[in-house]
Amino acid sequence: MSFRPYCLSLCAVLALAGCSSSKKEEQLLPERPAEELYKDAIASNEKGEYQKARRLFDEVERQHPYSDYAMQAQLRSAESSYQSLRYDDALIALDRFIELHPGSDQIDYAYYMKAMCFYEQMTDVRRDQEMTRLALDALDVVVNRFPQSKYAREAKLKRDLTLDHLAGKEMEIGRYYLTRNEMNAAINRFLTVVKQYQTTTHVPEALHRLVEAYTTLGLKEEATRVASVLGYNYPGSKWYADSFAILDPAQRARIKDERGWVDRTVESILKPE
Repeated sequence: MSFRPYCLSLCAVLALAGCSSSKKEEQLLPERPAEELYKDAIASNEKGEYQKARRLFDEVERQHPYSDYAMQAQLRSAESSYQSLRYDDALIALDRFIELHPGSDQIDYAYYMKAMCFYEQMTDVRRDQEMTRLALDALDVVVNRFPQSKYAREAKLKRDLTLDHLAGKEMEIGRYYLTRNEMNAAINRFLTVVKQYQTTTHVPEALHRLVEAYTTLGLKEEATRVASVLGYNYPGSKWYADSFAILDPAQRARIKDERGWVDRTVESILKPE
């Protein structure tokens, strides 16, 4: 039997035990008044010592669960986790706060913070957008449940940005299909942008890409209709200029003849024939 491997194994066990012991000791703080703990936590948070602040806020609740500071400490603990980019910990704390204090006058803020935890984790449109969808759902809760809240306006602005992000993802996929000459798949993506994300900045390009796809497929009627909608709603857009350029003279003349195109709303191109 080799002595060296046994010695190394023993050292590893002792090291793990030491880590476990020190971690346990770190969680145990001496009993102190709630106000004193809370003030120290606030001070740590203001210094940017977020992990220490979170630990102290948690201690307020652990040592003084029925004090006036306990509920506020729960929320501030979530804030500290959020500020230190520990979003999972923040979400757990916020969900607990929401469950325990549904009637709190800060419940709107708790929901807003929850939305922000998802919002801050949104990724580039080339990657999976699960966090973006979660952010949108959470922002909808703030906007719909607390329309008079001081956080509602900011939630609406971020909701618009979130929708723009999701539309950008659809555009990214649609362009990919377009370059691979998979026109039907591309058309479905661009129609999704037009239908579900009408308030976003991607709609003019989506309409232009539809004109491109329909023209490639030889569907002149559909291409002309979409180009007309694009020109009517976004007359100064570069996308309309690009669309107009790829149409033939007959299509261009028809676009200019308003008598044949009464309904030029974006919704008109979504209506079945």
